[in-house]
Amino acid sequence: MTEQGFVSLVLHTHLPYIRHPETEHFLEERWLFEAVTETYLPLLERFQRLVNDRVPFRITMSFTPTLLAMLQDGLLQQRTQRHLDMLVELSEKEIWRTRWQPHFNRLALLYHHRLSTARRLYVETYQRNLVRAFRELVDAGVLEPIASGATHGFFPLMDYQRQAVRAQIHVGVQALQEAFGRKPAGFWLPECGYHPGHDELLKEAGVRFFLTDAHGVLFGSPRPKYGIYAPVFCKSGVAAFGRDLESSKSVWSAEEGYPGDYDYREFYRDIGYDLDYDYVRPYLNGDGTRLNTGLKYYRITGTTNDKQPYDPDRALEKAAAHAGDFMFNRERQIEYLRSIMDRPPLIVSPYDTELYGHWWFEGPDWLEIFIRKAHFDQKTFRLITPSDYLSLHPRNQVIQPSMSSWGYQGYNEVWLNGSNDWTYRHLHQMSQRMTETANRYPRAEGIVRRALNQMAREVLLAQSSDWAFILKTQTHTAYAYRRLHSHMARFNALHEGLQRGEANTELVDQLEKADNLFSFLDYRVYATK
Repeated sequence: MTEQGFVSLVLHTHLPYIRHPETEHFLEERWLFEAVTETYLPLLERFQRLVNDRVPFRITMSFTPTLLAMLQDGLLQQRTQRHLDMLVELSEKEIWRTRWQPHFNRLALLYHHRLSTARRLYVETYQRNLVRAFRELVDAGVLEPIASGATHGFFPLMDYQRQAVRAQIHVGVQALQEAFGRKPAGFWLPECGYHPGHDELLKEAGVRFFLTDAHGVLFGSPRPKYGIYAPVFCKSGVAAFGRDLESSKSVWSAEEGYPGDYDYREFYRDIGYDLDYDYVRPYLNGDGTRLNTGLKYYRITGTTNDKQPYDPDRALEKAAAHAGDFMFNRERQIEYLRSIMDRPPLIVSPYDTELYGHWWFEGPDWLEIFIRKAHFDQKTFRLITPSDYLSLHPRNQVIQPSMSSWGYQGYNEVWLNGSNDWTYRHLHQMSQRMTETANRYPRAEGIVRRALNQMAREVLLAQSSDWAFILKTQTHTAYAYRRLHSHMARFNALHEGLQRGEANTELVDQLEKADNLFSFLDYRVYATK
């Protein structure tokens, strides 16, 4: 029996570039350590298990260049291992502390097993290089990697300086090619932020498709014949895939989504806050601030503070039930769509990768069970990638997608508001000066070339959408301010030096050591000549 349609799971994998060699323990570096421990390693373990069991599947993952750089950085790899060592030690202490509390002791044993396994995978199996681990899945034919913006800049608010968007795209494509040894067919627009005309820049970089939110396609002109259930082509020939709202809501929605089920683990109850301070102090950040350790003993239970102990067996059963529910709903959805379409429909379901494991502890299990069920328990749809669909159905409607994002209210509100609007006049000016300087030095060599490349790094790092998001949400605001002002000041110092006809070797050395990403970067990506 031939399948009636297809499902494409897309995981967007991103973290801002955070690396502070000048400090032994830096709070925001823990974002990477937590992502590796709680999301990337569990997903790799489950994907490899599916490969070993010869379960056929296809999944798409975007990788931002900032994350790729951090995953391959020796210092951060060493600190990630130190983080895993610390958690293994803490879990051992928890086994002893909870020895007279059977329910919690069982959970302590569970955490110790999971953390010991994570450390073994990271240090022994993957030799601390997770990019190589993901590349093995690419070579096995189950994972399609796609690119994203160099530093996750929000493109619609960068259009004032078109070369800045171009640089983000080209550096993003090159970074993925360097990491995976192949040119990406697809591109994840940061925050799904599409601005009309940017598809032309994607085409220039060799990209065949990108993803956008539902209204980016639905509000396009002319109206899409198949809605979001088939790709559309821009006039440039680059394809746009719209996000399916129904399947997304099942996982994302705080009210209706699976992760909010009362049987799942409660994210906001952690021993880093619950236990005696002196006991947990060695496992906190260097400044002693209480924080999440990842060891959590309660389930969501309800909205009250009276949380019940977490039951992993009950949670796994619920994950299996939710995987079955997700599969059933996609079957019914595709059966209906196929009855009114003259081609097999495609359901595109994109998510932030860190949802699986970090925010939703059972997420990796849910994903593995769904993939297995999709292969063994139904024949209505097949898991494929957007590239696969374009190969099967190369002829599609041509429209002009609408400007859009997947942020709150669907447009620019998250990244342009009273908390962060002040940044854009500086970012636009940096981009303009970068282009002017790149045009003035078409064939720079030596220290001048290094200074120009570093200027380009500072522009890219300042443009990260993460800083505007942090300012909007009022979390880690001091750090976001510091990063923005730091990159602006560094750029201005380098620019002023070149304006005087000199390049400060000592300053360039210092900045290259501080932010050592994008070794392949060529400042001329900003040039217009």
